[in-house]
Amino acid sequence: MFQRKIAIITTTRADWGLLHPVAVALREKTGKPPIILAGNSHLDPERGLTVNEIIADGFSPVYMQKPMDFNNRSSVMTATLASVAGEIERNRPDIVLLLGDRFEMLAAASAVAACDVPIAHISGGEITEGAVDDNFRHAITKLASLHFVTTEEHRHRVIQMGEQPARVINTGAIGVSNVADVVPVSRQELERSLGFELGHRPVLVTFHPATMDPVSPAERFAALLTALDRHSELSPLFTYPNNDDSGRQLISMIEEYVATHSGARAVASLGRERYLSALSYVEAVVGNSSSGLVEVPSAGIPTVDIGIRQRGRTAGASVIHCGDSADEIFQAISLALSPEMKEKASQRINPYMGVDPVKTIVDTLTDIDVSSLLPKKFHDIDFTISK
Repeated sequence: MFQRKIAIITTTRADWGLLHPVAVALREKTGKPPIILAGNSHLDPERGLTVNEIIADGFSPVYMQKPMDFNNRSSVMTATLASVAGEIERNRPDIVLLLGDRFEMLAAASAVAACDVPIAHISGGEITEGAVDDNFRHAITKLASLHFVTTEEHRHRVIQMGEQPARVINTGAIGVSNVADVVPVSRQELERSLGFELGHRPVLVTFHPATMDPVSPAERFAALLTALDRHSELSPLFTYPNNDDSGRQLISMIEEYVATHSGARAVASLGRERYLSALSYVEAVVGNSSSGLVEVPSAGIPTVDIGIRQRGRTAGASVIHCGDSADEIFQAISLALSPEMKEKASQRINPYMGVDPVKTIVDTLTDIDVSSLLPKKFHDIDFTISK
């Protein structure tokens, strides 16, 4: 009996946290695990060597080539392109699933496309004007033949890019399902796993470099730290940034802050279960991560979204957008902690909510006629351009 070979590419803790339930469901439905290609920051000890999380989840990942420098974009893209091409040629999957908008994922998608293997892409059609990832996401969309998008607006945008409507499926966001499906561990168990207590009034802080910002990430992050100093009643729990330019500098700033502030804590990576558990015990999420806009509203707590990195991305009413100055961040955190905003967040209204996105993705991957996905045909929209 023919069994479809499905490969999943993962390069960060964030995308594996979302792809994990899909991998599990594929294993359960087909009776064998998908091929997991793991690279980039998964292999970086400085960011928690998160390939071990994939192994702990019961999978045997294929290790992709390590970059010469995890913090150099060209090095990462070169290593990813070469290793993905080699593994796709060796394993010859029928279809490859990947997610998001990272620069190394564009390299991975390019390698898969060059091998004439169809790509299924999650989270196309979204907008993040403050990051160069915005361009990478749209480029991946044009390399992919099958699209799982998170809102109807995003579906329209992917179709606008010339993709066949029947191949663009609005599933909602996997991360929203994760919030509902993962049973949080107790606070005591979480603290035991982390090796420290969360402290009084904890907030979860994740801040990545905004790659389109003309001001340095260090200057932006310093303003956030100043705002946190002014909220001395809080206990910030930092997670490390990704490996965009200046990421290492931000890690040094986090370590220095934690060393000089008794209530602050830091962890390179929480992982999927600990991250979702932490959302049950923190008062707010602060920073500029997409998770604050996509998953956190379903956890019933407010998000403070800082600066331009997520500008243009769909967001619910529990997300507070603010500028980059210490005063603006301080005021936004104050609003997030207010009874009014906590009440609004408790309603858990989330524009990314879907109906069982994992099942929809898995059923489509296993049932679709993959021979129909290549070659792609451009879908023209019948419209008149006004002059």
